[in-house]
Amino acid sequence: MAAVSGWSSDDSEDEIILSAIILAKRRKRKWVKEVCSERKTFGQFETLVKRNLATNEDEFFNYFRMTPHQYGHLVSLIKDDITKRDTRFRESISAEERLSICLRYLATGDSYPTMYFAYRVGKSTICKIISEVCQAIWDNLKNTYMAIPSRSDWKQIAEEFNSKWNFPNCIGAIDGKHVQIVAPDRSGSLFYNYKSTHSVVLLALVDADYCFSFIDVGNYGSNSDGGIFARSDLNRAITNKTLEVPEDVNLPGSPELGPMPHVILGDEAFPLKTNIMRPYPGKELTDEKRIFNYRLSRGRRISENVFGQLAAKYRIYFRVINMHPKNVDKIIKATCVLHNYIKKTSDRSGRLPPTEDVDLSQYEGIQPLRQIGNHAGVDAMGIRDAFKDYFNSPNGEVVWQRKVCFGHASI
Repeated sequence: MAAVSGWSSDDSEDEIILSAIILAKRRKRKWVKEVCSERKTFGQFETLVKRNLATNEDEFFNYFRMTPHQYGHLVSLIKDDITKRDTRFRESISAEERLSICLRYLATGDSYPTMYFAYRVGKSTICKIISEVCQAIWDNLKNTYMAIPSRSDWKQIAEEFNSKWNFPNCIGAIDGKHVQIVAPDRSGSLFYNYKSTHSVVLLALVDADYCFSFIDVGNYGSNSDGGIFARSDLNRAITNKTLEVPEDVNLPGSPELGPMPHVILGDEAFPLKTNIMRPYPGKELTDEKRIFNYRLSRGRRISENVFGQLAAKYRIYFRVINMHPKNVDKIIKATCVLHNYIKKTSDRSGRLPPTEDVDLSQYEGIQPLRQIGNHAGVDAMGIRDAFKDYFNSPNGEVVWQRKVCFGHASI
């Protein structure tokens, strides 16, 4: 038998075989990789989060997109759902560190290898942590921070839309975005959208204070944009009248128009219905119609701004998300309810993202729904015309609308 490196030719065959077995056992893969075994010493949670960020509130906010108080409160809400038991082989990762890994992934969109070397946690473990923590965040926060509004809540939202954005009888602005993903294996063209990318769709109804009132997540990117809304839970709730929308009321100071329904504001991607207003189409519009379109746009842009704030806060939306679509849905739901949680538990000290118009064109991971044609009913067109007449009347106009639309105060 030929000599093997490390053994002399004088060794018996049995001794060589025995030595080979022992050597193979020594080379057996360790239960924990050496990089991960040093998590408690060199992992980012121990070296950065606990040692440095815990005493610097501004840096903590930049790192996690929330204050230390909000972080601690969030841990207390989801701790029972994400805590794991220690085993004989290794100590479990704490709930605090699990939340840290998830929030940092959402805030940066970093790859698993990057997270692996930063936190000293295995890539497959990181994937599992993100999925579990996102689900726990959604399960524990949705009923408090994204509960479907009651009738009195809708009335309050309508009052805020009128006082802040000068559109009465409005209970929300609706918009939808394609969130880019890596094409799943054997998915064919299910997720292939009109922008020649793969995506799932986030459809959202937003209130006057830049919070999500209702979201619908998970439609295939290949679906037509009109079909996305038609098949959404939101459309079913509107059609079946299960949203507890308040009864029709007169517009302020204009009883002659009769009771008007409460409406949702959308762009050209949504149909014109008695409770959904979209702009007048075309370029050759009368002055009155242009003013209506401006007033609708003023209220509807809230939804655009919310998507901008969401992407600015959670830069996962800058990336093409490389996860299974079910986990992508969990990420979208978690970031939306976290957006509400942070807004509703923050003070007014300026920590919140700015509320001015946001240019979504810079966020390549978020794409708008496509404009669709519309065959509206007579009732819906009549309601839109009534709002148009109101906005062009002394009781409904705002002093700056003509200057914005036409460049001067009067015509």
